[in-house]
Formats: sequence, C-alpha cells, structure tokens
Amino acid sequence: MSRDAIPVTVLSGSLGAGKTTLLNRLLRTADRDVAVLVNDMGEVNVDAALVSGSSELDVDDGVAELSNGCICCELQDDLDTAVVRLARNRDFDHLVVESSGISEPEPVARLFTTGSRAAALYEVDSLVTVVDARLFFDTFGGDDTVERRGTDGDDTRPLSDLLVEQVEFSNLVVLNKRDLLSTTELDTVEELVRTLRPDAVILRSEFGRVDPDELLSRGLYDPATAAEAAGWRQALEEDGTLANGDEHGHGHDGHDHTHPDEMYGVTSFVYRRRRPFHPGRLDAFLSSLPDSVVRSKGTCWVAGNDQQQVLGQAGPSVRVEAGAPWVASLPELDQQLYRSNRKSLEWDDEWGDRKTELVFIGQSMEEERLVAALDDCLLTDAEMEREWTFEDRFADEQGEDVVVAEP
Repeated sequence: MSRDAIPVTVLSGSLGAGKTTLLNRLLRTADRDVAVLVNDMGEVNVDAALVSGSSELDVDDGVAELSNGCICCELQDDLDTAVVRLARNRDFDHLVVESSGISEPEPVARLFTTGSRAAALYEVDSLVTVVDARLFFDTFGGDDTVERRGTDGDDTRPLSDLLVEQVEFSNLVVLNKRDLLSTTELDTVEELVRTLRPDAVILRSEFGRVDPDELLSRGLYDPATAAEAAGWRQALEEDGTLANGDEHGHGHDGHDHTHPDEMYGVTSFVYRRRRPFHPGRLDAFLSSLPDSVVRSKGTCWVAGNDQQQVLGQAGPSVRVEAGAPWVASLPELDQQLYRSNRKSLEWDDEWGDRKTELVFIGQSMEEERLVAALDDCLLTDAEMEREWTFEDRFADEQGEDVVVAEP
C-alpha cells in the first residue's frame, strides 16, 4: 500500500446482521482515528445517526452519509464525491464504508481500484462481511425447510442471493450472534462460509465484539484476484484438468468431482457434459433443487438455444441468464476469427465450444442422485437425431434472465 494512500475497509452484511453494532464498538475501541461513510436505503439514515454518537471525530469531518439509494449502483457518483471530500479534510487514519443491507461489496471496492478520483486517494484494505449466523444456518444449513426471515427490500434480489454474494466477495467474515447457535450449528455455518469463500478469514462474535486489530489494516484485498476467489470458481479451476477426461468411461459426456475434506457434510462437485439439456426437463430439475444444494453456478448448453445459459442459484433462488452466444453458432468466418484470438478455447470436433459446466456446493448432498437427475435432463439418443424444436422459456437475448424459482 502506498504510504500516502488511505486504507479502506468495506463493511457489508444483511439487514440486521449487526454491522452498526460492530462499527460502533470499533469506533469506541480502535487505537486510531476512523472516518465512516454510512449508506442507507431509506430517506432517513438511521445508521449514520447511531454511528455519529460513537465517533470521536467532528461529525462533519468524520461521518458522511448517503441515503435513499444503494452505493453499489445508483449512488456511485455520490460515493466518489463523499470520500474525496473526507480525504480533503483528512483528519483520520482509516476509512470504513458501511454499505446498506442490500449492497454488494465488489462494486463498492471497484470504485477505489479503478480510474476514479477516489482511487487516487485510497486503497482497499479488506472487504468485511458481517453474517447473522442464526439466519445463515436457518437459510442454508438446516435439514428442514424453514421460513425465511427478513427481506432485502427488492423483490428482484432475494435475501439468499445477497447472503451468498456478500460472503463470496469478502476477505474477512464475522459470524455474529454466535450465542444464538449451538457449537455444531456454528461449525456448520463456518464450513459453509469456507466453501463459498475458501481463503476468507473467519471470526466469531456476539453483539459485534471484535478486536479492532482483527478488522483494520489486514491487507487482505487483492484486486487482481478478488473476482476469482469465490468457492464455485475455485472448484471449476481445480477440476479443470478433468474436463475432457475419460477416467470413468464417459468420454466427453463424463463427469468428475472434487470433495473438499470437510467435517460437517459440506461438499462440492463439478458436472460436465458435451450433450445438451432438454429445456423443459432442465427447467423442472432447477425448479425442485433439494435444500441440500446451497449454491450452484455455471454454464448450461440448452438444445435449440444459441446462447450460453448461465445458472446462478443461492438457496431457494434460481436464475438463469442468457450469456454470450456459443462460438459454434456463429458464421464460419467469425468462428475462425474468435478461435484465432482465443487459443485456449476448448473445441470439440462435433459440437465446438458447446458444453455444460456446473459446480454444486452444499451440505450432505446426494451427489449420485443429483448427477443421475441431471443426466435425465439431457437429450436422449432419439432426441439427438430429431430436429431440436422444443418449447423453451430460457432467454435467447444476451443479458436477459429467467427466474426459475424464488423463495
């Protein structure tokens, strides 16, 4: 970190996880001057008022607030202006940006790492996510179907999506409200978090009690690898050498898997095939995923659809977005140009780049049953020979998505 750059901690977490309680304790106990920017979706920024009472800095200089919007999207310009103003009045050693309960940390961090005014003054130290451990276990770790508590205030972004994404883009995770769980439940939550973000530092707390030295000046954020560290990405990369393997006698239709050495039933596996899915059967499968599947992500080849279908599932929320077109669906000259610029592109003599590649992460998953169910969604030999004119509700325009299931 540059000696003149101001270190930044981005503090995220779901509504009610305990971010403000943790931040107030941090301000009272840290051995350095900490400035704070607080974001709230409401017109009245309640958190900012609570934090101001704990800051030893002048309120005008030490606590800034952004209200009635979300700093990971519509308030980006306001965020840039606010942190530049704080730096101009610099009378602090560290900046903490507390995002609203429905914000994603990665876009906020990007502001400080791209060519903005803020990037010239600050450097991200770490992305910290405060997790309501009780809510996380009830959402993802229990054996029974449970009623989801709380709301993210936006029907298009279910709570489970944000719980997962806030963990996947964090460097340090605070498992708060540990007093509300048994030791076994808390251990399960930790293993789930570690599977979603393998390299994260994990702390346990109650009522936001965390040593400031465990949160500040950790130097955990690396912009070069931030987007690649999520567990589902690492699972695909670690399993990449098996993509075309025939170890189990499946050839291109084969699948291999990786089982992390977990003590609490948290496992992951990768499913790969060079045969397309029947759109109706895939839709039905994704609509009824078992509770044991916490997270699934990857690309699906759907028969008759020229777009890559990108699956994103977190708990009960399942969405499929149309990605870029398969290179093999492009005109011959475009294919040749694309392949000449992408020497690493895997290419099958018959199907080109078309393939399915999915990673599943969960607790006590019945892998063989899931794989068999996925295989049942593939086209049969007879269907492969016929024209692929199936009823298909998956999107065929890049960027459009379909909600398959939601809580």
